Order: sequence, then structure tokens, then C-alpha cells
Amino acid sequence: MGSRRRALISVAVVFIGWEIIGRFIVANPLFFVPVSGILQAGARLASTGELWQDTYTSVVEAFLGFMVGLASGLLIGGLIGMSRPARDYIEPWISALYSTPVIALGPLFVLWFGLGVTSKVAVVAIMAILPVIINTEAGLRNTDTNLIEAIGSFGASRWQIFVKVRLPSSLPFIIAGARHGVARSLVGVFVAELFGARAGLGYRIFVSAQNFRTAELFVGVFMLAGLGILGVAGLKWAEKRLAPWRGEEAM
Repeated sequence: MGSRRRALISVAVVFIGWEIIGRFIVANPLFFVPVSGILQAGARLASTGELWQDTYTSVVEAFLGFMVGLASGLLIGGLIGMSRPARDYIEPWISALYSTPVIALGPLFVLWFGLGVTSKVAVVAIMAILPVIINTEAGLRNTDTNLIEAIGSFGASRWQIFVKVRLPSSLPFIIAGARHGVARSLVGVFVAELFGARAGLGYRIFVSAQNFRTAELFVGVFMLAGLGILGVAGLKWAEKRLAPWRGEEAM
């Protein structure tokens, strides 16, 4: 409870400072908008239904892309974490993709998959998959060898070692990669909606910036940040359920 209280105090202090700066120091809504002005813009967009449409669009794209990235990342990460030849073949491509600016791939995905949701999901999946792959591999490779040798001495098969030792031991790594993937998914949504979108929070941010509607721009940013907070909170809950031995300090 103490940590939640401290988090709320931190948010309150930042927002109060933001309001003071926006009202009395900068006092120019073109460059900086107080929190009250952002809330008013959000209420206006909500009353017209635009905010809910944009949020729904981005949530669907982010969720589908994240799930594709998570499933693919677990498979690839598990493969290279368990097989040295597979690691030698695949890791150079992972390194190359990690250093590639995804925004440069956005127009290509639109060209390949069209202007619909498929191109947006592809961008999000590419963003989400890499931390899942890297963390899954790290978790499997850093399993305590003493535990593997102990269960192996009782005649456990390779599959049993994987299910009973390697997978539970790597769960915290996997959850950490998934949490990073959530953040990258929301970045991917923003990037994807810069190209040919007609709705979405990234589209709202882009259009607001083009038309100097700073308050509406911040509404889109706040909504994306809120979705990120909810996603990370959900993964924290999943970690507590799947790896309760980690304890509160792991969170």
C-alpha cells in the first residue's frame, strides 16, 4: 500500500507542477497546455466519440500485434535458447533487425499488406518480438546448471528438464521481455498509424501536431501512456500468478 501511495503522490506533484507551469510560466497553449486544458480537450473528444474510436482502434492493433510478437518471440527465443546451431543461424538476423529503424519499414508494410489493420499489426509485431526473443533466450541459457544436473541424475528426459526446470526458471525473464514488448508495441502503434491511418491514437497525435492542436496531442499521448500502464500492470499480475516465488522485490 505504501508503494501505491508514493506513486500517487509522485503523479499528483508532477501534475500540479505541470498545471502551474502551463498557467503562469509558459501560458501559451500553442507550446504548452496545462493539465486542465488537456482534460477539457479529452472531454470534448470523448463527447464526440472520436476519442473512443481512436482508443479502440489502437487497442485492437496493439493487442493483436503484441500477441503475434509474443507467440513468435517465445518460439524463436525457445529455439535459439535450446539449440546452439539455431542460435548461430538466427542471431545475426535478430541483431540486424534490432538495429533497423522500424519507422523505415512502415511504408513497406503498407505497400505489402495494404492500409488496413494487417499492416499496423505487422509493425507492432516486429516491435514486440525482439525483447521477447532476447529475454526468452537469456532465461533458458541462464538456468541453474545444478538444478539441471540434479533432475537429470534421476533420469529426467530433455523435455522433462525443459518443462520442470528451464521454463519455470526463465519465466521472470520472459515476463520482463513481455513488459518491454508492451512498451514497444505502443511505440509501434504510433509509428504504424503515421502511414495511411484514418483512426487511432497515433493518428490523433499526428493530425493534432499538424494542426497545432497541442491539447489534443497530449490527450493522445496520455491515452497511450495509460494503455502502457495497464498492460504492464496486467503482466505484473501474471508474473505473481505464474512465478509467485519471485516475491514483491522482483516487481
